[in-house]
Amino acid sequence: MVKHQPLQVYERQLCLSCLTGIYGCRWKRYQRSHDDTTKWEILWFLILSGTFSLLLVWFYFWWEARNDYNEFNWSLYNQSGEWSDRTVPILATTAAGFTYITLLMVLALCHVAVGQQLNLHWLHKIGVTAALLTTITGVISVNQMWAEEWDIILISLQATGPFLHIGAVAAFTALAWIVAGQVARVEKTRLQVVLLLLYVGALLALYLVPLTITSPCIMDRSSLKPRPAIIGHRGAPMLAPENTILSFHKAIQLKVSGLETDVTVSLDGVPFLMRDHTLQRTTNVDRIFPDRQFDEASLFNWTDLRSLNAGQWFLKDDPFWTVHSLSRKELSRTGNQTVCSLEEMLRLAARFNRSVAFDLRRPPPGHPRHKSWLNDTLETVLLSGIPQELVMWSPDWDRELVRRVAPGFQQTSTEKLPKEVLHKRGIVRLQLRYNQASPQDIRELSANNMNLTLRSVNEPWLFSVLWCSGVPSVSSDAPHILRKVPYPVWLMTPDEYCLIWITTDLISIVTVVGIFVFQNYHMIRWRLSGMRSYNPEQIMLSAAVRRSSRDVNIMKEKLIFSGPQQWQPPRWDSPAPCLLTAAQCPSNPTHPPSL
Repeated sequence: MVKHQPLQVYERQLCLSCLTGIYGCRWKRYQRSHDDTTKWEILWFLILSGTFSLLLVWFYFWWEARNDYNEFNWSLYNQSGEWSDRTVPILATTAAGFTYITLLMVLALCHVAVGQQLNLHWLHKIGVTAALLTTITGVISVNQMWAEEWDIILISLQATGPFLHIGAVAAFTALAWIVAGQVARVEKTRLQVVLLLLYVGALLALYLVPLTITSPCIMDRSSLKPRPAIIGHRGAPMLAPENTILSFHKAIQLKVSGLETDVTVSLDGVPFLMRDHTLQRTTNVDRIFPDRQFDEASLFNWTDLRSLNAGQWFLKDDPFWTVHSLSRKELSRTGNQTVCSLEEMLRLAARFNRSVAFDLRRPPPGHPRHKSWLNDTLETVLLSGIPQELVMWSPDWDRELVRRVAPGFQQTSTEKLPKEVLHKRGIVRLQLRYNQASPQDIRELSANNMNLTLRSVNEPWLFSVLWCSGVPSVSSDAPHILRKVPYPVWLMTPDEYCLIWITTDLISIVTVVGIFVFQNYHMIRWRLSGMRSYNPEQIMLSAAVRRSSRDVNIMKEKLIFSGPQQWQPPRWDSPAPCLLTAAQCPSNPTHPPSL
C-alpha cells in the first residue's frame, strides 16, 4: 500500500492538472488555489449554469421536433425560394455547443468538489457568451416563424416525462456529493443550514414532480383503443416523390387506409396535385420553361404540366435521406415520374378501396377557372368512379351545394369549431394538426361520434401517445415507419408507475443520506461526542484522508503556531487518522506536536 502511494499521488496531481488546465489554463501546480472563488467568477458560474439549462431545453426541442423537420424546411423554402435541409446545420451547431457547455459545466462542478478555486479562462468566457447569444437568437427566431412548434415540448413530455424524472432524480442525487462536501467545508452554521435547505427543498420538489405528470400511456392495458388508421400524406413522400402515382402506390403497398393530397386547377380546368404555389421545387420547369419557372402552378395548361418531370428533383435533393435505400429499378421509376392529375389518384384509390382527402387551393384572380374551380373539382371526383363514402370533402366553399350534389361525401373541416357549429354544417370529420387536440378533446369528440384525423404524425413516440389518447386515425409522411409500431412504445398501469416513482425516490433518499453521513462523518461524530475542545482545524485534520495536501499543510501550520492544545495528534505514518478521547490526551504537553 505504501509502495504505491507515490504513484497514486502522481495520478491525483495529473488529474488535478488536467482539471484546472482545461477549465482555467492553470497547468502548473503553483497556479492552483484553494482560496474562495471571487464574486466575478461566481457570476460566470451562474452564467455557465444558465447557458447549460437553456441549451438543454433547446437541444431537447430540436430532438423532439424531428417529427416536423420537413415542415420546417418547406416553410423556409416558401420564404427563400431555395430548397435545402436547414435542420442539418442547426442540429450540428446545437450538438457541438451543448457538448462544449456540458464539458465546462462538469469541470466547474469538479472544481467545487475538490475545493479548487473557480477561474474560467477568458477564451471559455467568450465561448459561453457566444453559445448563450446564439441560443437566444435561435429561440427568438423560432418563436417568430414557427411558434406553434413549441407545443411539441409539452406533448413530448407525455412520452418522456416519467423517464426524464428518473434522470433528474439521479442527477440531483449525484449532486449530493458536492453539496455534502461544501457543507463540510463551510465553517458558519448559518451558511450550512441555508445550503442544506436549498438542496433539500429542490430535491423534495423533484420527488413530488410526478404529481404533475400526466400521460395517456399511463393507463390500464384493457382500456387501450384499436390501433389508429394511417393515411398517406401525399402518398409515401419519404420513399418516392410526393404527389406522384409512384408515391401513392407505395403508400397502398404499406396498407394505408387512405390517401391525402393537395389539389389545384390548371389553366384549362384540370385538377392536378401540387403542394407548392410554383413548380420550381418538384419539377424541371427551369429547364423546360426557363422563362416561366416562377409562375403560379395553376397558370400552366395540362399539356405543359404533363411534359414536366416530377421525379428527378427527389433523386437530386434527397429530402429525407432515403434515396440510398432504393433499388436500381426503383431509381429508374422515380426519375421518370410526371405531374399527377386528381383523376389518376382517385381511380387508384377506388381500385384499392382507399379513402381520399385533399386540400383544395383556389386559382388566383384573373384565372379562367377562378369562379368555376370548385365545380371542376367536384365534377372530376364524381366522374372518377370512386364511391362517395370514401371521399373526405374539406373545402368550406358552397358546402350546402356539395351536400346536395354528393350527399355521400364525408363532410370534413380543418378548423376546430364548437360542436354545435359542426353539427349545423353537417360536419362528421375533423382534420387537425396534432397539437390542436388534447386528450380531453379527443375523448369529447369520440363521445359525440366525431371522426378525427391528426396530421402530420411521423415519429413512433408521437404515434404511441396519440394511440393511447384514442385517436382513430393519423395522417403521416412516414407510413413505412409507423407500420413498424404494432404496439405503443411504452404503456404502464398507474400502479406500475407509482411503484417506479416511489422506488426511485426511496433509493435517492437512502443514497443522499448515506453521502451526507459519509462526507460529514467526523463532524457528526465530534458534535455527538460533545468534544468542544476541538477547533475546526483539528476536526478537519482528522479527516485528512479526504482533503488535499495543501489544505492539510495549512491546518498543520495553524496547529503548530496556535500554542499548547489539549490534544495529541495521530501519527502521520499510521494507515488512517483517528480521533483521541479527552482522557488519552496529555494534560500539559511541553512542545507542539511534531509534524
